[in-house]
Amino acid sequence: MHHLQGQGAPPPAPLPAMATELITVQPTLAPPALDVEAVRAQFPILSTQVHGKPLVYLDSAATAQRPEAVLAAMDRFYRESYASVHRGVHTLSQRATEAYEAARARVARFLGAASPEEVVFTRGATEALNLVAWSHARPRLAPGDEVLLTEMEHHSNIVPWQMVCEQTGARLVVAPVDDRGELLLDEFERRLSPRTRVVACVHVSNAVGTVNPVRTLADRAHAVGAAVVVDGAQAAPHLRVDVAELGCDFYCFSGHKVYGPTGIGALWGRRELLAAMPPWQGGGGMILHVAFAGTDYAPPPARFEAGTPNGAGAVGLAAALDWLEGLGHEAVAAHEADLLGYASERLAAVPGVRLIGTAPHRAAVVSFLLEGVHAHDLGTILDAEGVAIRAGHHCAQPLMERFGIAATARASFAVYNTRAEVETLERGVRRARELFR
Repeated sequence: MHHLQGQGAPPPAPLPAMATELITVQPTLAPPALDVEAVRAQFPILSTQVHGKPLVYLDSAATAQRPEAVLAAMDRFYRESYASVHRGVHTLSQRATEAYEAARARVARFLGAASPEEVVFTRGATEALNLVAWSHARPRLAPGDEVLLTEMEHHSNIVPWQMVCEQTGARLVVAPVDDRGELLLDEFERRLSPRTRVVACVHVSNAVGTVNPVRTLADRAHAVGAAVVVDGAQAAPHLRVDVAELGCDFYCFSGHKVYGPTGIGALWGRRELLAAMPPWQGGGGMILHVAFAGTDYAPPPARFEAGTPNGAGAVGLAAALDWLEGLGHEAVAAHEADLLGYASERLAAVPGVRLIGTAPHRAAVVSFLLEGVHAHDLGTILDAEGVAIRAGHHCAQPLMERFGIAATARASFAVYNTRAEVETLERGVRRARELFR
């Protein structure tokens, strides 16, 4: 069995009492109730048994499951419309191209973008962040310039910036979080300067669920002339996203977090910024004319979509967004807020449980430790009960170091989860406690 702290890790500092207030719209009337059983019936995988126990899937922050609507849309595309997108004049290619571009328009509406031309399809948020780092930031950074991140970033919003800083002589600056996992706004502002060229921040922390005040950060960043890049991978499934209201310059998310397929995601960028960016990959589809003497590149978004597009992935993503928004933002938010509050309460009542990340504004993630039990061991014990959680550093090692720990157990909730599943999680945690006493 593993040790809880990991070799050489300092003992954890005590955290203040848990807060469960969420950043959700407070309607004057009660939001419509979500029919959870009807939602669950649309997910074939939820009828699966694991070790003879009904599956309790609490790992949606890593990847959400797919409803029938998404599976059917992709199956229909493959059966009736599949061909290479943007590559032919025949009927199937035209159908595939129309479906692909309709999906782009759907993503634009989901994000509140001014035009579909501001939406670039990528393999996911990771590729989108790399695209911005290499194509927007790298040509503009010089020695002495600064890129400002927060302490709660996912590795995909850290490593690309480290790489471009190493190549350009720019410097990485990090804004800290407090003991609750909330960004210290005064410290963030103190680190802004005329040398800040890029501010890259997560909208919702994947590790502790903190919701960042993106508009406030964007306004302060723009005051010093910095571009604002937002990792929205964890926000897109839970929050209403409007890039105009957020005031950012780039925003990205992954399809598989919003009940869509893997291998597809989207980057939104301001039209003038995309137009000024050079391509970061070369190949078919991103050109106007190629000669050995030189190449003329296509305008955005095609400029950034080299190679054969993921037509089926785009269709599946569009179907997922239709399905998710069809549930109603208010109903989804109310259901997930209830699960978050209930899970936080039930887990906090288990002796030896320490919640990690208790910011007042959080999405549907509960990250925790059980005294004397390594997170990986806890995850294994819960799996034997049919409960799927994530155990580890969650690709947020700097944040784990901030809390003086090596890893946490993380339960993340989605529209298909129930209070009964929270209770199953609690029973599994109590069983693990008994096993390790």
